[in-house]
Amino acid sequence: MEFLIIANGPKICKIKGGCFVSKKIRLVLVSMLIVSMLFASGCGGGVQEANDDNDTGEEQLKMAFIMTGPATDGGWNTAHDKGRLGLQSELPNVETILLENVPDGGGDSERVMRQLIADGVKIIAATSYGYLETVEKLAKEFPDVYFLHCTGGTVSDNITAYDIREYQGTYLTGIVAGMMTESNIIGYAAAHPIPSVVRSINGFAMGVKAVNPDAKVKLLWTNTWYDPATEKEAGLSLADVGADILAQYQDSPAVQQAAAERGLYSIGYHSDMRPFAPDANLTSFMWNWAPFYIEEAKAYMEGTWKGHAYWGSMEEGAAEIAELNDKLVGEEVNDLVEQTKQKLISGELEVFAGPILNNEGVAVAEDGMKLTDEEMLSMNWLLDNIEGSL
Repeated sequence: MEFLIIANGPKICKIKGGCFVSKKIRLVLVSMLIVSMLFASGCGGGVQEANDDNDTGEEQLKMAFIMTGPATDGGWNTAHDKGRLGLQSELPNVETILLENVPDGGGDSERVMRQLIADGVKIIAATSYGYLETVEKLAKEFPDVYFLHCTGGTVSDNITAYDIREYQGTYLTGIVAGMMTESNIIGYAAAHPIPSVVRSINGFAMGVKAVNPDAKVKLLWTNTWYDPATEKEAGLSLADVGADILAQYQDSPAVQQAAAERGLYSIGYHSDMRPFAPDANLTSFMWNWAPFYIEEAKAYMEGTWKGHAYWGSMEEGAAEIAELNDKLVGEEVNDLVEQTKQKLISGELEVFAGPILNNEGVAVAEDGMKLTDEEMLSMNWLLDNIEGSL
């Protein structure tokens, strides 16, 4: 019997032979492939190892980064990879391993993580919420391995839940959108209605409302993190209903490209998306993960690591926005954004401070009140200037 195995990330499939490979053989083949990948340098859909030339004579810490998509997506995964590269530059004693296109549900992620552990990886950064079940399971089985789980809420002796207060950054991008719109219709393409995404959208809508109470945010769910074709279609659909600015919580820059195609403005997300639509993009919200990854690696090497909850802020430089496009954005907008940023950093301004009504007319926070972290972490409502539902 002859088999031809094709690898696409950790997925393996047989396309030649007399019958399907048995489950046992498939597992062996998966393990063999992942082992070979871990010792090879690769790109998109494979495994990349770094720091091969940084031998300091000291024992290196192996730290792996697992992503649901390609590190070159221009969005979420690119932001995490920039964090990985920042860590690698700061701490040459850390060997970083990048695994892309690892599905965040089912057995694929578990098999990948088990192989990493077998190869001596001590810290695994699981960069998608969907890896939670696998992280929880393996953390109990391997108490000496440390897991960083992004956007989750589980904390244990060897699990750290980490996130960034993205709503501070999206509040600023909302100000830009609210001041720049002429139709008072701002389109927003979003991935999945989970609390972190909802919180980001509401932060954006709060910024819009602060400068333009007449503007509406039209929300369209794509139910995909990374699907450029679907995301672009969503952007075009929002343009068709009158939006003159397109914003997003999506991993690819396809919404930016849709805006450019229609001659509209756009607001990016995850990383600076201006290179993808230089004549449309006004600014982008950006995550800065490097400081967190650096501190976690240092803590491990110093023997002080312990599971905790991390929620980085603008004050720490974790929540950022890209430089405003001076070809499109005037001085008045730029000045207001900078002034507001300083108020957020100092604590003078809170994004989610009352009075706040949701789009069903229910009071979420009374005047003089502000939402607690617990309320923000479990957010399941949309602001009253958002047209859409959960």
